[in-house]
Amino acid sequence: MHFDGIVNVDIRDSEPDWTPFEPPKAPEGAPNVLYVVLDDVGFSAMSAYGGPIETPNIERVAAEGVRYTQWHTTALCSPTRSCLLTGRNHTRNSMACITEAAIGFPNASGTIPPANGMLSEILAERGWNTYAVGKWHLCPDDEMNVASTRRNWPSGRGFERFYGFLGAETNQWYPEITYDNHPVDQPSSPEEGYHFGEDITDKAIEFIRDAKAIAPEKPFFLYYAPGAAHAPHHAPKEWADRYAGRFDGGYEALRNETLARQKELGLVPADTELPPVNPIGTPATRTGPDGAPFPVMDETRRWDDLSDDERRLFSRMAEVYAGFLSHADHQVGRLLDYLDDIGERENTVVVVVSDNGASGEGGPNGSVNEMKFANGLNDDIEQNLSMLDELGGVNTYNHYPNGWAMAFNTPFKMWKRYEFNGGTCDPCIISWPAGSTARGEIRDQYHHAVDIVPTILDLLGVEAPDRLKGHEQSTFDGVSMRYSLDDGAAPTARRTQFYSMLGSRAIWHDGWKAITNHPTLSGWSRFNEDEWELYHTDVDRAELHDLAAEHPEKVRELVNLWFAEAGRNQAFPLDDRSALEILLTPRPLLSPPRDRYVYFPDMGEVPESQAVNIRNRSFVIGALVDLPDAGAEGVLFAQGSKFGGHALYVKDGRLHYVNNFVGVMEQRVDATEDLPTGEQLIIAAAFDKDGEEGHVATGTLTLYHGETAVGSARIKTQPGKFSIAGEGLTVGRDSGAPVTDDYPGDAPWPFTGGTLHRVRVDVSGEPFVDLEREAQAMLMRE
Repeated sequence: MHFDGIVNVDIRDSEPDWTPFEPPKAPEGAPNVLYVVLDDVGFSAMSAYGGPIETPNIERVAAEGVRYTQWHTTALCSPTRSCLLTGRNHTRNSMACITEAAIGFPNASGTIPPANGMLSEILAERGWNTYAVGKWHLCPDDEMNVASTRRNWPSGRGFERFYGFLGAETNQWYPEITYDNHPVDQPSSPEEGYHFGEDITDKAIEFIRDAKAIAPEKPFFLYYAPGAAHAPHHAPKEWADRYAGRFDGGYEALRNETLARQKELGLVPADTELPPVNPIGTPATRTGPDGAPFPVMDETRRWDDLSDDERRLFSRMAEVYAGFLSHADHQVGRLLDYLDDIGERENTVVVVVSDNGASGEGGPNGSVNEMKFANGLNDDIEQNLSMLDELGGVNTYNHYPNGWAMAFNTPFKMWKRYEFNGGTCDPCIISWPAGSTARGEIRDQYHHAVDIVPTILDLLGVEAPDRLKGHEQSTFDGVSMRYSLDDGAAPTARRTQFYSMLGSRAIWHDGWKAITNHPTLSGWSRFNEDEWELYHTDVDRAELHDLAAEHPEKVRELVNLWFAEAGRNQAFPLDDRSALEILLTPRPLLSPPRDRYVYFPDMGEVPESQAVNIRNRSFVIGALVDLPDAGAEGVLFAQGSKFGGHALYVKDGRLHYVNNFVGVMEQRVDATEDLPTGEQLIIAAAFDKDGEEGHVATGTLTLYHGETAVGSARIKTQPGKFSIAGEGLTVGRDSGAPVTDDYPGDAPWPFTGGTLHRVRVDVSGEPFVDLEREAQAMLMRE
């Protein structure tokens, strides 16, 4: 900004001009903006969209604004979230898939280009306070740690405050939390009433309150992104119990009930029908080129084919999911109530969306502990039934079967990952009581996640900058939806939208949609041989009546348009490879693997992807300590959690090691002698691998005081990761879900009564990595 003052030798002869140096100020009376970004919530899960799950607070937002029936996403979380914050299509954001699946091309690096500025960056430079709480998932895997650059963290993309998790999912009882730009422990335990959804709501209110106390006239942009309703489905039991018995009729019956309500509400055309249960095939009915198999996780079991026990288990899984979503709605209500209390609700633009359709990652059978699948262990119906009353609590890491995803996406085909509407047509509710006259109305205009940023800027009267942080800005792909807020009869402003996700492709243009029935993650390739289906979505929302044979010229037109749009949006190369092949893609490493790792007490938690890898190899964990007397106790070293992990700790004056094998079996080794006293002592656990059982390493774990063995036992170690997301490595405490309940004292079970200087972990041999299982686990984090 130009300086208009006068500068002379003597200040007495000079005139100041503060304009270039003042902080930006938003226009007087400018509204606040609140994004509520839900996760894996299908089109028909919530009561506001005819679903069975009670969301009265989100209905409050709908009653004060409009609900869109044809608003769309990319079908996955990271890509959609990039669209919601930039207004550009996901492949232009280099987010063709989740950040962990980056492949090193301009369309899929996992890093949003600075030329695609975020709404937070724009508004922070226009005088809004900017806050983000909850899920981020917009930086590469190798940047989700304290040693990395913060360029792609919220603090690097325009958010002044952040409290949440950087990855795709987290344990809601024991979350992995980043506060602004560093990791922190959760403030209390589940036993004390802790739940992540409540915690981030407290922080969101705190952020707003703190700034409003200083500058009450300054507006804010809050990006509120709870973990709900992504797996693990963790909900307070009383919330799940509210739905006892409501899903006993099964997911197929639920679809019929939901569709009837949707028609009554006017959310879908009156003649809408339901697609079949397995609309694109099953492993038994369909194979790909050269006999390539159909993905087994994408088959839905019919309710009538389930045993009574399976129905009981599956019903409870749905109850827990419903309780999770209702609990999240309650937190949204707390936030709305706070805005009412401080007189800001009327002048706040609220946008409620889901980032994609309901999730099919639970496969045909669901799970009570997803880490079993990630380690090659099958869920056992009897074991799962024994956990029925624990579902949603601290002892489960659960996901429902994909039949419920089908039901919560009514009336659409398929689910998340697929470009059918089950993956892409999602809830979108917008309200601005002070700026719009619409109340409780429905809007049928066709729109997409890229349209939200232009809409917000239009409502705020803010022009998109040509340059942002020194970077020339690219053009938006989105258009403003403002016209539709008060005019339900206005024609759709969007004419074309292209889609591409993991081999599934589609194009919508002027009410017609062409889409391939190519299974995602199938590895089938041969994209030019894909069959394209054609639907007139203005009248056939469920994409049930394929008109390709009747209108071959329309198919050719739309396929040609898809290729033109894909080229314009740098969508190539297409990638439908299996999860294993995607995982094998070489990616940058922050630090290469080594044979010796040294860790220190009170350091930040080390993510598993950046920590020592002990899988299928011998290892030694040695702690250097001063023990002045016999009073020491607590955790020396911990990695993982009760769903899989290992730890070295002191209890009752003796050294102990535990290896919790996938949460199924605790293998504990106890010292037979009391700890010595003195300075610079080394106490250790050493695993000597001497065999394998199907890539599960077997051997002897021995405890040592110096060079003296003081206890040993045979154990086996996990072939796969300890955790899908979160629960890393700590020294001098165990900051998340404990590896074992045998620790002395209270969370986080710190080491006391002595001085812990450091822990060294030595590994030998090549680690075994079950690449297929690890890849499947990676894609479960979508």
